[in-house]
Amino acid sequence: MTMSLQDVRSLADAIRAEIAKAIVGQDDMVDMLLVALLSEGHVLMEGPPGTAKTFLANAFATALGLDFGRIQFTPDLLPGDILGSNLFNFQTSQFTLTRGPIFCDLLLADEINRTPPKTQAALLEAMQERRVTLDGETHRLPERFMVVATQNPIENQGVYPLPEAQLDRFLFKLLVPYPAEAEEARIVATYGQRSGPQRPADLGVVAVTNAAGIGAASAALAQVTVADEITSYVVRLVRATRDHAELTVGASPRAAVLLAGAARARAALEGRDYVIPDDVKALAVPVLRHRLTLSPAAEIEGRDMETLVAELVESTEAPR
Repeated sequence: MTMSLQDVRSLADAIRAEIAKAIVGQDDMVDMLLVALLSEGHVLMEGPPGTAKTFLANAFATALGLDFGRIQFTPDLLPGDILGSNLFNFQTSQFTLTRGPIFCDLLLADEINRTPPKTQAALLEAMQERRVTLDGETHRLPERFMVVATQNPIENQGVYPLPEAQLDRFLFKLLVPYPAEAEEARIVATYGQRSGPQRPADLGVVAVTNAAGIGAASAALAQVTVADEITSYVVRLVRATRDHAELTVGASPRAAVLLAGAARARAALEGRDYVIPDDVKALAVPVLRHRLTLSPAAEIEGRDMETLVAELVESTEAPR
């Protein structure tokens, strides 16, 4: 199955239309999820409770026709609760694999910062290699495996900040805002008269593709070229984070690779077979914000990471 870039754009429009049946607003969040999907990246969403982070992930999986799994992270969660384990079957006198919830296409790691680092680390191999190792045996995860993690920024008790090594596995960190007043009115009008749990299927969301279709759309990215000038721009932007006086830790080469790959996906979603500087500029903040560390002086001054990255983008000369 092969796809043209115009087919990719049409598929993305169909996915957006299905998600819009259940989700009011959040168009930017949906676009970023689509970019991450095509570039085979993972997403960390941060926002206050009640802003539909979980519901968005569920609607996204439903529209894609993917197997959706959810793990509610808690302080007493163990790695085996995520990965599964080999249990002894007394009837057969053999060990059999009991697969954990990680064996799915799209995994929602809900409130990932509420579990200790040991359990958070259980996701590392799965996110990087798309596989799980149990008792020395490797088990492959689905080819389209994707993690969408959420965390609550307003709690500081009983939470464990994600270590830098795990943060670096996420392509994007997205900040989920409160809706605009008009959007909130639509939300209340739509859901205020409903009771019980909300399900995307109950609101008419249907699958418009499947794992094979997503794989073909992702393969279509090979048609998108990245000019040498764009590559140089990405490298200069990422290297600028390492020399900035207000940053103690800059972005790694992995960040540059992921930024370029995400820019290709954004171009494909717009039906273009080439990357433009605006693709890089639009993705720089979500790709870099969680990979940088402010200096103590910048923290005291209350510097905002998003503003700092935006300033770096403006100060780095883009190709014309």
